[in-house]
Parts: sequence; structure tokens; C-alpha cells
Amino acid sequence: MFTGIITDVGVVLELEQRGDLRARIGTSYDVNGIDIGASIACDGVCLTVVALGDTPQNWFDVEISAESVNKTNIGRNAWFVGRRINLERALKLADELGGHIVSGHVDGVAEIVGMEGEGDSTRYTFEAPAELARYIAEKGSVALNGTSLTVNEVEGSRFGVNIIPHTKDVTTWGDASVGDAVNLEIDTLARYVARLKAFEA
Repeated sequence: MFTGIITDVGVVLELEQRGDLRARIGTSYDVNGIDIGASIACDGVCLTVVALGDTPQNWFDVEISAESVNKTNIGRNAWFVGRRINLERALKLADELGGHIVSGHVDGVAEIVGMEGEGDSTRYTFEAPAELARYIAEKGSVALNGTSLTVNEVEGSRFGVNIIPHTKDVTTWGDASVGDAVNLEIDTLARYVARLKAFEA
């Protein structure tokens, strides 16, 4: 379980197809404090650490199943050697819940269709898959590339969020551009509310 508060920006160091896709990710995390089998959200995808090292820099390896590749922007060639990715370690009991509850199970891929300056912030507009759009509500939460963000407005399958300069500085959102594929996880509460309404109907 995660909160959508990014704690490091890693970089993809290696990609290798070994049945499943294996990725090596450079990090500023102290790898001596990470256990084999630990979960780390990588651009919002919950992945399991299978190897660790610190030469020539700190790194960890993850294996990515075909299902995860197909459900995420990884399957759209968004990951490549040198790509920066948002990282978050799993939530511990008594940790501050600064964002919202994020599972790391990506529901689908949204596309950035607009970017516009708004004061010091940037307004990003996304096109969500039609089957997920009904779960996205104004002033609700979404996780985009692992980042907990508040929805400002919704119009059909499009929705907008504002990203402040601090968030752009400490995540990969400063690298984003129109046309990018973005991992989308809808709010768990919205999912269950929609299911309850379906049963009531």
C-alpha cells in the first residue's frame, strides 16, 4: 500500500526480457534498508524487489509480468534506459498518510492531451479510457504515474489537474509533454461507491 507521495526519482539503468521483463532501477534509497521481496511503486506500478546492489550506484532489480506490461505505460514503450521514474516505498504503520490510499495496481493508461501555465502551476489535461472515466470525480483523487493528485474538473473522459512547482521539482512531472502515456489508478473509494450504486440499481 502506498500514499502517492513520491520519495525518490529513479532512473532505468537496464531492461532485459527474460520471460518476464526485468528492470534495473538506480535510486538514492539506501539499499541496505531494502529487503529482497519488498514492494516499491515505480511510476505507480507496485513491483517486487528481486535483487539489490550499490555499484557503481545504488540500484534494485524488479521483474515485470506480461499483465503489468500490458496494463501500464510500460507496454507503450514508455520505459527505456535513461528514463526517470517516480518511486515510493511501501507505507509502514504509523507513517503519515499525506496523499490518498494507493494500491499500486494500475487500472489503465491515460494520455496527456493538454498542458497550460496557470499562475506558477501547470494545468494538465488527460484523456482517460472510457471505462475508467466514470470513476473520476471533481475534487476526487487519482494516482498518475504514482503521484497522488486532486482532480480539478471533469468533462466526459477528460479531466484536469494542477501541478505546483514543488511537485514538478521532486517528481518526473517536469519531464512530461503532450502525448505522453501515463499510468492511471482510480481512487479505491470511488470504485466501491460505483459498485454499490450498481447493486442498488
